[in-house]
Amino acid sequence: MITAAVILLLTYIGVSFTRLPHTNIDRPAAALTGALLMVLLGVLKFDQAIASIDFHTIALLLGMMLLMAALQQADFFNVVAARSIALAKTPWQLLIVVVTITAMGSAFMVNDVVVLLFTPVVVAACRLLDRNPSPYLIAEAMASNIGSVATEIGNPQNMLIGVISGIPFTRFLICLLPVAFISCFILFGVIFIFYRKHMLLEFEADRLSHQTLAVISGNPTPAARRKLLSFSMPIFVLTVAALFFSSFVGITLPIVAVAGGVAAILFSGIKPSRLIQTIDWSLLLFFCGLFIVIGGAHQAGVLDIFMNNLYVQSNIMGIFSMHIFSVLLSQIVSNVPLTMLVIPVIKNVPGDVLWISLAAGSTLGGNATIIGAVANIIVVEQAYNQGVRLRWWEFTRVGLLVTALTIAASIGILSAEYAMGLLR
Repeated sequence: MITAAVILLLTYIGVSFTRLPHTNIDRPAAALTGALLMVLLGVLKFDQAIASIDFHTIALLLGMMLLMAALQQADFFNVVAARSIALAKTPWQLLIVVVTITAMGSAFMVNDVVVLLFTPVVVAACRLLDRNPSPYLIAEAMASNIGSVATEIGNPQNMLIGVISGIPFTRFLICLLPVAFISCFILFGVIFIFYRKHMLLEFEADRLSHQTLAVISGNPTPAARRKLLSFSMPIFVLTVAALFFSSFVGITLPIVAVAGGVAAILFSGIKPSRLIQTIDWSLLLFFCGLFIVIGGAHQAGVLDIFMNNLYVQSNIMGIFSMHIFSVLLSQIVSNVPLTMLVIPVIKNVPGDVLWISLAAGSTLGGNATIIGAVANIIVVEQAYNQGVRLRWWEFTRVGLLVTALTIAASIGILSAEYAMGLLR
């Protein structure tokens, strides 16, 4: 047990920091090293380590990545972002567009991909308008987390929860869509409070609408883009529709996602090797490594400590405690490692209250600081590459208030759903 506990601790120390100083260890490397140590030091046999990996979750991730890669190659994200932003006539309208498009996109497309591709367009639009991009970038990062909470394909931690819990796609959406909807309004209000002088300024609307499309990549050409989208978009729409009806026809989410991914490879019109090369293989390896580390810790009884000290009952107190626990721990290890750590603890607890609460708490809690969610880190890094620096305190002062209010709203909404019998 001590060996497994030490390996778990060291792995999560490595995971907690994007890169440890004076080492060549990052998050995937830390997870894979921990997995190897679990086997070498005898905590798990090799066959047990492989069995610890939830290939259903890996398949769901892979399928959605292939779909997103096809849309990315067709320049879908740049087109949607640029044309949507061009509709804004005032700073306040620009904020509404950024939050709405990011939240809606993140609900049905992996939020990390959305912010990766939307951020350069937001920066370019702000430069055309000679405006400070910081409020819009902060809003984009937080909206991606808020929007992604609504569905089981919005972010990696929700994929984990959806696959392992077996909660139907539509039920998950019904329970958490109100949380995402109310949280978007909270985000609007908080951003306005902190940047009200900026939001009341006017800018030249024509300047934006006439020039924003110029930020769209010229590769592929408009004609080639339309051709690629004519194949990729129907595949994506059909896949999302299949996810909605999957529980009614007895098909699992991973099968739907992989089918959509394979369809993208075969029929999107994009060279298969190009799609496969764009997959974030490091994320998949990160998941595999953590699955093995958590599996070893669970088998050795290390996670019994959490089970004995975390209040895990399917009731209103469980909703509250899971939210608070998720918010606090996500600031240390971010939301995906947090979710993987908690899942074995609540796996055998009856009902779906704790699963839904974990999805809401871990995702909304990621807005508190830059390191709370991978999407935040992506926005900061992409902005830096575009010459824009998002300062830690500027993000955190907004994030803390947004997190406090959205978590309170989520606890209230889910408690009401529990009282009405929507949550069991």
